[in-house]
Amino acid sequence: MRRGIVAFSAFTLFGLGLTGCALNRFEQREPWRNQAEEVCLAQKLVRPSEDIQPIKEIDGPGVCGMVHPFRVTRLAGGTVALKQRMTLACPIIPEVEAWLAGTVQPAAEVYFGQPVVEINSGSYSCRGRNNQVGAKLSEHSFGNAVDVMSFRFADGYVVTVKGGWRGTEAEQGFLREVFLGACNHFTTVLAPGSNVYHYDHLHLDLARHDPRGLRRICKPLIKYESRLPPPGTPLSPIRRKPPAWQPAPDPAPIDVEEDDPYGLSPMSAREAGTKVARAPAPRPAPAQAYAPPHVPAPRPVLAAEPRALPEPLPLGSPTWSSGPIY
Repeated sequence: MRRGIVAFSAFTLFGLGLTGCALNRFEQREPWRNQAEEVCLAQKLVRPSEDIQPIKEIDGPGVCGMVHPFRVTRLAGGTVALKQRMTLACPIIPEVEAWLAGTVQPAAEVYFGQPVVEINSGSYSCRGRNNQVGAKLSEHSFGNAVDVMSFRFADGYVVTVKGGWRGTEAEQGFLREVFLGACNHFTTVLAPGSNVYHYDHLHLDLARHDPRGLRRICKPLIKYESRLPPPGTPLSPIRRKPPAWQPAPDPAPIDVEEDDPYGLSPMSAREAGTKVARAPAPRPAPAQAYAPPHVPAPRPVLAAEPRALPEPLPLGSPTWSSGPIY
């Protein structure tokens, strides 16, 4: 009996050790996380109800957890059910509510003529980003992120992110609307095409990518014209002005391997020195076996002719294209 207890204890300690190895043990909890939770509570941005209930503090493992977590079973005043309940920190709950009211439901009416009544989503999970061992902790580790896998409509029709992103015209339009609308509410929005880890869900979080919390990540960049009414109309009362885009840095030199991955052009040959693609130098003319000496003929003297002065440049402002810039 005693040997069994010792063996069980050793196995338990070994399992805890593996769990600890999976987390970044050197990472610390940023002070802004607790401050954001306290401000959210002080401003009463989340009102407890039968569907959104406060639970006790989650402390660990490591720096994972929340000071004031909430257990959420329904959203939008109980009209949108959750296929699986979520555990979230206070600050992200009002943003999800605003996204549902200002983007998801208007898009559902435009593309399907009926509201969304259920979403399948994930929330709190103490793990590294993209489930990678030893990576920086995901915002899911702090209840500060939501993964959305699918939407169910009033008639039972389900649109999954995995199948609908390249599905029917209505499915594609709806998912692109909710994706672009999410970029107005969350600091990180990742959809299919952003990387290999988000091919089947939308990732929404409130991470701070800079000290002031102004930088936003919204991927992938897509060309899509929204069909939703502009902000301020009755169907969209909560949508906010999207953040200003930062100017892109100067383009990097073009890598030959990226431009010509199959090695079909002469520029693909590996040479010592620079890897920047340049236009080939002109070849010299082939030398002749014998060329007689060439004596240049005297140039005739011409009378000087008056030169026409170039027309002055217009002083008006240049005409810019009115099309979108991507």
